Amino acid sequence: MSSPAELLRDFVNTYDVEGGIDELASPAELAVWLRERGLAEPGARAVDRDLAVAVRLREGLRITLRHNHDGETRDAPPELAAALAALPLHVTLVQGAPGLEPSMTGVPGGLARIAALISASHADGSWPRLKVCVEGTCQWAFLDSSKNRSRSWCSMRVCGNRTKTRTYRARRQAEGSARPS
Repeated sequence: MSSPAELLRDFVNTYDVEGGIDELASPAELAVWLRERGLAEPGARAVDRDLAVAVRLREGLRITLRHNHDGETRDAPPELAAALAALPLHVTLVQGAPGLEPSMTGVPGGLARIAALISASHADGSWPRLKVCVEGTCQWAFLDSSKNRSRSWCSMRVCGNRTKTRTYRARRQAEGSARPS
């Protein structure tokens, strides 16, 4: 089974910002995604409201993960706060350990399980390593496995190279225009 951070990453990555491709383009696709990951029981069906909550949750997480690069703690952005408020969660205490559990089944319960992964990821220490690529056209979620937690891009080969090439060209252009004619 995936770790909490891996599942959160996968959920955020259901929307490919660069390609404009959304794996959760309909309530039916949301239900399938949740069922395939064991977050909703077989036969669970989603409605438009569930999809709206899922999109707010996903995009609120994307905004939040952008801030994991600087190490500063912030409150949840409005999108994430609204999604979390709409989810049926309650606190449990099992063998002395607190946890969050959905208080409903079906798709709302599956979305609540995703929300509970935020706390689980924080508890296992993986939350600060969960980031979104700083390349503005990408915004792909990734787990920073670097020793010093300084990774900025989902892929140095693609997004890192794009950013560095743009910076280099801008610097060269600025140097060229600064020279007297």
